[in-house]
Amino acid sequence: MLKGHPRALYVAFFANMGERFGFYTMMACLVFFLQARYGLGEDVAGDFYSWFYFFIYGLAVVGGLIADKTKAYKGTIFVGLVTMLAGYILMSTPGLTLYVTLSALMIIAFGNGLFKGNLQAIVGQMYDDKKYKKFRDSAFMIFYMGINVGAFFAPSAANGVRNWYMRSQGYAYDADLSKLATKFNQGLLENTTEFEAMIGNLGYQTTDIAAFSQEYMNVFSTGYNYAFGVAAFAMLISMLVFVIFQKMLPSKKMQDAEQKEKGEAVEMPWSEEKPRLIALGLVFLVVIFFWMSFHQNGLTLSFFARDYTDFEVSRITNIFFDLKAFLSLITAIIGIILLFRKGVKSTWKFIGAAMVVAGAALTYYFAATYGELNRIEPELFQQFNPIFIVFLTPLIIGFFAYLKKRNKEPSTPRKIGIGMIIATLGFVVMVFASIGLVSPSDLDGDPAIGRVSVYWLIDTYLVLTIAELFLSPIGISFVSKVSPPRFQGLMQGGWLFATAIGNKLLFVGSALWVRIELWQLWSVFVICCLLSAIFIFSIMKRLERLTEGH
Repeated sequence: MLKGHPRALYVAFFANMGERFGFYTMMACLVFFLQARYGLGEDVAGDFYSWFYFFIYGLAVVGGLIADKTKAYKGTIFVGLVTMLAGYILMSTPGLTLYVTLSALMIIAFGNGLFKGNLQAIVGQMYDDKKYKKFRDSAFMIFYMGINVGAFFAPSAANGVRNWYMRSQGYAYDADLSKLATKFNQGLLENTTEFEAMIGNLGYQTTDIAAFSQEYMNVFSTGYNYAFGVAAFAMLISMLVFVIFQKMLPSKKMQDAEQKEKGEAVEMPWSEEKPRLIALGLVFLVVIFFWMSFHQNGLTLSFFARDYTDFEVSRITNIFFDLKAFLSLITAIIGIILLFRKGVKSTWKFIGAAMVVAGAALTYYFAATYGELNRIEPELFQQFNPIFIVFLTPLIIGFFAYLKKRNKEPSTPRKIGIGMIIATLGFVVMVFASIGLVSPSDLDGDPAIGRVSVYWLIDTYLVLTIAELFLSPIGISFVSKVSPPRFQGLMQGGWLFATAIGNKLLFVGSALWVRIELWQLWSVFVICCLLSAIFIFSIMKRLERLTEGH
């Protein structure tokens, strides 16, 4: 998979992986933290969440302008890393007011604006070299894996740290208890009988449920503060990787100087730049609706996981929610791949066999410790998207390579259109999952009685992940191919700004969550994705002309 790629790709991969691990550790629990610490409803917490997601990507335009103007892409990235580290340290401090917390989120967003788009621009610059050009699409898919290797461990890291702190204070995590405690603290729980019964059933002794509720939520939210500390540590690692190995990354200033010495044109005339910029703008328009739908995974899909999905699972299913058992199973699967893959040396086949035996034995050992029913936490559903990406990326790269040998590989724009169609199917799954369920407005904050299998959400994440792999890394590659040389950072920022607008529109999901039926909510996203697919296929010929020869 890495054959033929420059070594600098490793540096970008690991720098990105550390930063994304920190980011997704926070995003796994941010909306729950805002509700727990500040007593916010789903719609208000979702609004803050969507604004943060907007700025996290939208400020990439500022970072791109700075880097394009100064040609100091690596210097801009470094400043971004330092800025994000400061923001995460602030977020890890318990007891902050809402205003200070929102300020810390803005600091992180600004740092990310300096970092993310410019690192993507540097990856594109690696593949401007003619000998690497044909590997551009696969390079961005590999780079994208760096995001998701980090993101896979993030939910478990966030939950593990939170649960550790709660145990140290004599408490245990319970999604329903925290929800009722939040409602009680808001003065919205008229009948406290169920709340008092739950407190007693969980083994807590108290004569003052008001004091208990306040203390429980303080401990609960402080646990998340310490989880943000893990994000700060990951950011530090990412910064060290970048600082130590940044010399391996290309320098835009040096590339331009070399081109001038060879007499090659560094800039395009406006007559060539204009159609490229228009085409990019049209693709950015499609991206808005994809991310508005896809990033519901941290919002309404998380609400669905908390309120409507089984919170107790069988012994076998629990393997996928227990990190140590899941990693053991993954080890066995990788071993099987090594054992039966053609062309693998005998030494690696032996290692593969050992991985199968060890992984299977550990999986069985961990599963044997489970009960018939095992309680799970809603945040853990977010680990399925990144682990699916890690496993599916080599398969999809191989699939595209197979098609390329037969001259049947879809063009980069066509892959994006196919991705939108697949995303539509992901939300169709949620429509079927929600038929017959009581609407959130009828629940009025109470726990749902009827819950559905966890596999509805897992299947949704699987389909949406396939869609993401067809659209997101391929879209970034498209931007690097089509962007005029003097706008490389800005156009990567433009891609992220389109993502930002989609993220800001996340509030559509949280606003509709408390107003319409669940199946109607998911149908809104089905329509958005389908219309976007129709639009991109309507301009397909124009987009394909611009990528010819890349």
